[in-house]
Amino acid sequence: MSMEHEQLNDKSVAISIKAVKLTGRLLAKAMRAFLKAAKEPHHKHGKQSLKSLTKQGASLADIEIPSDISTFKRTARKHNIDFSVKRDNSVNPPNWVVFFKAKDSKALESAFNEYSKTVLKHKGKKPFMLDKLAKFKELAKSVMPLARNRDRGGIEH
Repeated sequence: MSMEHEQLNDKSVAISIKAVKLTGRLLAKAMRAFLKAAKEPHHKHGKQSLKSLTKQGASLADIEIPSDISTFKRTARKHNIDFSVKRDNSVNPPNWVVFFKAKDSKALESAFNEYSKTVLKHKGKKPFMLDKLAKFKELAKSVMPLARNRDRGGIEH
């Protein structure tokens, strides 16, 4: 008995209308508005599958991103772009193909400009510490004379 009651509660809908006098026309108008809102598809924003992106009915466009995709994802979320990402393994290192709705092209253009600036800024950064360390090791080997090993009498590297 309580199971049926829970199912009934789950399926019931509450509509509140502020009116002095509730007429049949006003109730019918409210129900039509509710049903129209319920029929409108609700889709998520941001990163999503290609299937859900195509279900939204908009034509798709795509761009190819040759480097790390995480920076682009962050930028696309910031600009509120609906997109889908696919990995292209035909080249080494793999490229990423980003599909987006064509109506988002202006937002994508500004997001891609920001992404490009970010990537160029990161490429101009200083070299990694390990690379620097290897360079200084080589320099130190060439400057310092070889030390003799007192135990064996041989040359130590």
